[in-house]
Amino acid sequence: MPEHRVGTQEEFDAARAELLAQEKELTRRGDELARKRRELPWVPVEKDYGFDTEDGPKSLADLFDGRLQLLVYHFMFGPPYDAGCPVCSSIADTLSPNAVHLKARDVTLICSSRAPLDKLLGYRRRMGWSLDWVSSGGSDFHRDLGFVYTAEELKPFLEGGYPATVRQMAQACGTDVASYVTEGPGLSAYALADGTVYRTYVTTARGLEPAMAYYGLLDRAPLGRHEEGEQMHWLRRHDEYDDKG
Repeated sequence: MPEHRVGTQEEFDAARAELLAQEKELTRRGDELARKRRELPWVPVEKDYGFDTEDGPKSLADLFDGRLQLLVYHFMFGPPYDAGCPVCSSIADTLSPNAVHLKARDVTLICSSRAPLDKLLGYRRRMGWSLDWVSSGGSDFHRDLGFVYTAEELKPFLEGGYPATVRQMAQACGTDVASYVTEGPGLSAYALADGTVYRTYVTTARGLEPAMAYYGLLDRAPLGRHEEGEQMHWLRRHDEYDDKG
């Protein structure tokens, strides 16, 4: 444990009160951004995407499952992968138990990946998730949202050198670096109105942190995320940690 400033209870209370005011300001700012997010223009989805599901082929509209809102987590599990991305897996750990609560608010939450459905369902069994998972198969669903990259687009990244964590994650997925980084994570949102599907929101990278509950908790732990200088990513699939985590 690194050295840290030690103070009295009175000093803590004064500093905590000052921080609390800033936290409340951030919360109000978050509420304002949530309102602006809901006010984004809706874009009709005109392409006819097809998905392989446990119940057979479905369209994007079918995935709403009788509800008016749909959230899709674009899970990094490409066709050559043997297992899902560990980071995406940590996100699914958060998403799966929350799907039932979202249904109560007229929202269907699913995962979508490009790998064949049998691979996805086998991995889901291993992880113990109940979340619905579909395969976008050969459709452009992930590509059109910017979550699939071509060899030409990846060339500067691969030739310029990449962090050791990328190779680590590729190996964890049973594939090579080029195949691993072809996929990208993301979240997209949709509304169904009068038979038309509208895209209402898309995010990736740190925009996915609300689904990474552990980071919010680490931000409140004494050492925070404590990732600076680490050459390998600390995240593992939940069945791969040792007794100490």
